[in-house]
Parts: sequence; C-alpha cells; structure tokens
Amino acid sequence: MASLSYKGFTIGVEEEYMVLDPETRELKSHEQRIVQEGQKIIKDKVKAEMHQAVVEVGTDICQDIDEAFVDVATLRKTISGIGESLGFKLGAAGTHPFSHWESQLITDHARYNEIVNELQEAARSNLIFGLHVHVGMENREMAIHIANSARYFLPHVYALSTNSPFWEGRKTGYKSYRTKVFDKFPRTGIPDYFESIEAYESYIKLLVKTNCIDNAKKIWWDLRVHPFFNTVEFRICDIPMTVQETIAIAALFQALCAKLYKLRSQNLNFMTYSRALINENKWRASRYGIDGSMIDFGKETEVNTRVLIYELLDFIDDVVPQLGSRHAINYVHNMLEQGTGADRQLKVYEQNKSLVEVVDYIQGNFLAGI
Repeated sequence: MASLSYKGFTIGVEEEYMVLDPETRELKSHEQRIVQEGQKIIKDKVKAEMHQAVVEVGTDICQDIDEAFVDVATLRKTISGIGESLGFKLGAAGTHPFSHWESQLITDHARYNEIVNELQEAARSNLIFGLHVHVGMENREMAIHIANSARYFLPHVYALSTNSPFWEGRKTGYKSYRTKVFDKFPRTGIPDYFESIEAYESYIKLLVKTNCIDNAKKIWWDLRVHPFFNTVEFRICDIPMTVQETIAIAALFQALCAKLYKLRSQNLNFMTYSRALINENKWRASRYGIDGSMIDFGKETEVNTRVLIYELLDFIDDVVPQLGSRHAINYVHNMLEQGTGADRQLKVYEQNKSLVEVVDYIQGNFLAGI
C-alpha cells in the first residue's frame, strides 16, 4: 500500500487572552486599542471579542506544528508588547480568578449586540477564554467522518487543557469551570453523530429556516466541521497558560485526525459512542482534570485519566513521525508531570490563599518558553 500523505492536515490556532490592569490585576477594557494597534502590525490576525477585556488572535494556516509554534509565539509576543505600551498586562487562563462579569463592558458590534439581545444574561456572563484548533481536511465528507470519531477523545485532551479553577473570587472545585459557564449557551457541548455531511448540512439549513440561528457560526459545539472552511474545529479546550501547552494540544488534535484518516483509508473505523456517554467523561475532565478517572467504554470500566492519555499517545504514535510533531507531542509528558494550568494555579493559591498572586502567576507565564 502506498504510504499516505498527511500534508493536507494543516493547523490553525485561535487563542483568547485576558487584558489585565497591572495595579488591581482585574480584567480591564482596553477599548479595542490593543486590537487597533495590533491590526497595524498583524492585520486581521487579531480581533475584538464580545467582552472588551478579551483579545482574540488567530494564526495563519500553518503547514506543520513548528510553523504553528512560531506563529502563536509571535502573536503572544506582539500582543503582550502592544498591551505593555498601552499600560496593560496579558494572561491566558480559562477564567479570571476574581473579576466579576457584571462590571465588564461589551464590545459595541452588531453581531455581539444581537447575541446579547438574544441570550441576555447567559451572554453577558460568558466571560471565558478558550483555545480553538482547526485541522485542515481534503473534503467535507472526510471532515464529518473524522469529527464523528474524534468526539470520543475530546474529554481526554480537554483534561490536559483544564485551566479555570476559579470564578468570581471563589475556588469552584472544578479544574475547568469555563465549560460550566459556557453550558448556559444553546448548541454547546459534545455534538451528535451525523451519518453524512448532507445530514449535517440539512440540520443547519433547518435551524436557519426556522430562525433558530441566522448562520452556522452560532453552533458552538466542542467540535464542529467548520461552516465555511474545510476544517474540523476543536473548541473544547480552555486556553492553556503557555504556548508549549497550546502547541502540544494542537499537535494532539492534528495527529488524532491523521490517525482516524489512516484507519479510514484502510477500511477500518474507530468505535463511535453516543453523546450521552462521552458527556460522562467530559464532566469528569472538567471536575478532576488529569487527576481523576474516566470511563473506557470499550472495556466498560473506570480507568485512571493519565493512563487513558498515555493510551491516546500510543494510538496516534504511528502517524507522528510523518507529521514531524514528535517534540510537541512529547511535551504532553511534561504536562502530566507538572500538572495542568488549573493544578498550577491551585498550587500557587494554596501557598498564600491570594488570588492576586494567582493572577501574577498567570501573567508571568504568558510568554514562558518563547
């Protein structure tokens, strides 16, 4: 059999950053000045988000994981530099440890005004920061097939990304409280299984036709075949604290897609499980991160989450050399050793019970390893 090419599995990374007041460590509106200055340098790779204390960045289409690392590192450096020059600090965590959403300003933009008007308090309180990873596909038929199978692994990768243990000054008891906040939105969470791209598209058409949504971007699932690009977009993760963590997670998603593609090309398939079952693992990931156990539905038994993550690394291992992402995938071992962003935030908090110190720690790691 001719060896498969994984050239088409390009990567795009979107990160959402928090804008901080250096004095109070609160979230602070930058009145879109960071975006305006940023656009002079990096054009449309930076944009405003619904809340004015959020800056969203997106990479170019990257051919491999090294390109993605350079792009994300450059974006973090650029935005941080612009922020500093305007008197702000930047940080990356799924939620701010103590800022309250009620005091945050909403960006005046038609799309955001419309979302706030429709979703009201659910939208205004949605003060969270995520990571989205796009993986390029040869066509939309392959994209829906890969999305169906990849759903099973979402909680495993999500557990590694957990980075939001605090909310509005409280220790939530969750490793990722961000998804609990986002769950208030409609059309979120683990998606259903779609038997074809036509089935997915007719679902979207029905929602548009019945005025549930005005366009497919209002489907906010943890994983979606992107409405306009030929990509599978992974949306479940908290924004990781450091660029190495972001890149390790992007490399995992890319390798997962390549592996599922390889199986498909050999007429093999990964088991598909129901949304209800996958949701059990997602809940465990948000509550315990990498420290709990998840369910292995094949064996119908609970397994230590770290063991399942090692199994995932084994599962994708054979496609990693061709993708050239070994060093990025290997960083997952560091993440398992040093704990996720949530684990590290909690450790800082346990020392002096100071959430200000937690913010300082988040901010201090924004450019770590760049």
